[in-house]
Amino acid sequence: MSGPPPLRLAVYLDYVHRREGSTIYAPRAFALFVAGLRPSFDRVVVAGRVDPQPGRSHYPLEGVEFLELPHYESAASPAGLARAAAGALRRWDGAVRDADVVWVLGPQGLALPLVALALARRKRVVLGVRQDLPEYARSRHPGRRLVHAAADLLDGAFRALARFLPVIVVGPALAGRYRRGRAVLPLTVSLTSERELAAPPPARRWDGDELRVLSVGRLEAEKNPLLLADVLARLRAADPRWRLVVCGEGPLDGALRARLSELELSGAADLRGYLPLDDGLRDAYREAHALLHVSWTEGLPQVLFEAFAASLPVVATAVGSVREAGGDAVLLVAPGDPEAPAEHLAALARDAALRERLVRAGLERARAHSMEAELARAARFLAGA
Repeated sequence: MSGPPPLRLAVYLDYVHRREGSTIYAPRAFALFVAGLRPSFDRVVVAGRVDPQPGRSHYPLEGVEFLELPHYESAASPAGLARAAAGALRRWDGAVRDADVVWVLGPQGLALPLVALALARRKRVVLGVRQDLPEYARSRHPGRRLVHAAADLLDGAFRALARFLPVIVVGPALAGRYRRGRAVLPLTVSLTSERELAAPPPARRWDGDELRVLSVGRLEAEKNPLLLADVLARLRAADPRWRLVVCGEGPLDGALRARLSELELSGAADLRGYLPLDDGLRDAYREAHALLHVSWTEGLPQVLFEAFAASLPVVATAVGSVREAGGDAVLLVAPGDPEAPAEHLAALARDAALRERLVRAGLERARAHSMEAELARAARFLAGA
């Protein structure tokens, strides 16, 4: 991958990492995208908090250095953030002094004070935004008005900073929110390599004994996972070949199992928990017949492009950047409605031409946003090219 002149990069990620022995683990695949920047820089240092209880998470951070910042339980707790801030700034200062470029993902967590310190050290600072924080806060913490107000304040501060600092945003919807920024790079976070995209597509039989609809995502309120059971009920009422495969973890796991049991669908659903990309998830995409995404709120779902790469037709709610990013490769539905997704999935089972059109459009989009292409764009932007 051709890239910018060699530079040293420091990155802040507001994740709760885990440690086992000398290995640091990240909970989200986005950390792999950050680690993928390493060949374009002399040095990449990732800073973040670590759970005090040892153990593994999903993705080992390899090829980059890690700077441990003080732990706090939740970004929704001002007291915890305040206690962690002083120590975090001291440790971050060392990384900033040794860096040429600083990329701060926010606006939540300690992003604002870490940006301020990097600016005080006269470093090139690039902001990073992966989700609409006010919308996320209202979905994740309904009724907590102080949390909503804090999210609005942080979001406004980040957008004000973006008038003077370059910003990388995930997806066209966030690009619209930051359209008044000094320099804005809309990014598609892809972990699908050009080599993977060159592989032959899986052979799917739509006339067999089973049809699998796959859902990939966190089992949390903003993802609306309980709707999956209601969609499955409607699918199986018309065609009992349909089965649901869910890859994800979260606090609503039990509630989803209970809803499936209530609808007498437990035997038609397979809840697999979180599957890392290279430890089962790619296989789940290739074994499925369609992807169903039912979120109430969303940025730009990485799962769309993973499904496109696996030649999988997609049905998804028209939220966030799904419409712009999916285009003619996605059958769009309104959030909260179980009827329309079931109708679209049933139509896919009947209509080979529709499936072929969606798969072809999805592959075109996946190839245009391969991991190599997106990493090169991000590296050039971070370096100021």
